[in-house]
Amino acid sequence: MIIWINGAFGSGKTQTAHELHRRITNSFIYDPENVGYFIQKNTPTTTKLNDFQDYPMWREINYSMLKYLNNNFKGTIIVPMTIVNPQYFSELVGLLRTEGITVNHFALCASEEVLLKRLRSRGEGRTSWAAQQIKRCLEGLSNEVFGYHLDTNIMSIEDVVEQIANKLDIKLLPDNRGSIRRKFDKVITQLSYIRFIK
Repeated sequence: MIIWINGAFGSGKTQTAHELHRRITNSFIYDPENVGYFIQKNTPTTTKLNDFQDYPMWREINYSMLKYLNNNFKGTIIVPMTIVNPQYFSELVGLLRTEGITVNHFALCASEEVLLKRLRSRGEGRTSWAAQQIKRCLEGLSNEVFGYHLDTNIMSIEDVVEQIANKLDIKLLPDNRGSIRRKFDKVITQLSYIRFIK
């Protein structure tokens, strides 16, 4: 089974994915962004595209990887990735589903104000690339193809994880960490996703 966590930048995809991974036995996080960075790094400057999702091979490689993992890994695959183009979604998630692969999709939704506040908390202002994508993401995710929607405006990451687990009838491992450990783990997760080379 694949759990795809979608949403605008600042919606909590990465933190949600890592909390799910911590609390679901035999789970694995697959990051489609790595394929994008590989393509950008190995493409001549004159042929580079601004958004790596625009490369057909980005969709093709991620489709092949997820199909391979689904067929060979006997556990839950968690995919935190913003994707708001319905055509690209169809070429990746839709194609996996036509192959009979279960892809449970969740779009983490929040207002522009809340998303900007969350981005500020991680050091990104209104002019950052992530902030500039908010309107495009909110508009794209409103398309019905991107259901199931979770309104996270007043939800903690733990609340989101519990709701996803309930929806999928997944038994979560208990979370016995204290509040300081939880905060520490969130910071480490956030730092591990900082990209120094684009």
